[in-house]
Amino acid sequence: MNLLAIRAIYLFEMHRAWRTLTQSIISPVISTSLYFVVFGAAIGSRITQVEGIDYGSFIVPGLVMLSLLTQSLSNASFGIYFPRFTGTIYEVLSAPVSYLEIVIAYVGAAATKSIILGTIILVTATAFVDFHIDHPLWMVTFLVLTAVTFSLLGFIIGIWADGFEKLQLVPLLIITPLTFLGGTFYSINMLPPFWQKVTLLNPVVYLVSGFRWSFYGISDVSPAISVAMTLVFLLVCVAVVAWIFRTGYRLKP
Repeated sequence: MNLLAIRAIYLFEMHRAWRTLTQSIISPVISTSLYFVVFGAAIGSRITQVEGIDYGSFIVPGLVMLSLLTQSLSNASFGIYFPRFTGTIYEVLSAPVSYLEIVIAYVGAAATKSIILGTIILVTATAFVDFHIDHPLWMVTFLVLTAVTFSLLGFIIGIWADGFEKLQLVPLLIITPLTFLGGTFYSINMLPPFWQKVTLLNPVVYLVSGFRWSFYGISDVSPAISVAMTLVFLLVCVAVVAWIFRTGYRLKP
């Protein structure tokens, strides 16, 4: 394992985040704070509690997960697409660095940035609502698993995309709607029985539900199923990345 190469790529990606601090950290935190104001204060005054939890506190895990998913995708996809766009990716591919080391560096940097952002949002949320974490170890587990999984998905999107427009296509048209429909602002138990079953086809439901369970001990689906679904999605992403490097898809001129 070439730890020096991993460290070099990882630090380069992390430094890029600090150079674009406003876009990487400040903007998502402000956007999430506005959600707390609008949904926590305005709507929360009309919806007092959901499953025994104050509405403002109930939406905290969902909002953290919303930011985590979108930022993991964005960081990882742009991180690998830009070297492809400029042609510098071929220098990395021709260097004595294995495919595994490249993935670890790029995905690790994207996941780290997302986890830092998620932590900052959690701290920011204390200024708006009161919440507690019943299972902190599981909270960290869900946070890390989700960040790594969606950073891998973002890595795949960054290789698949052949233009800047496509980088935003999947997050805007697929991931964001699935997140809003995945129980971010409500419990799926509030839906009619038919739509509860339909909603279970949404993979984001399992992420949000498991993450919310780590906070309050309540969930729409079993936490064990949430972990299993996340691991399955992670393994699928790993398999796709392995296929990309084995075939050279969009990497070889």
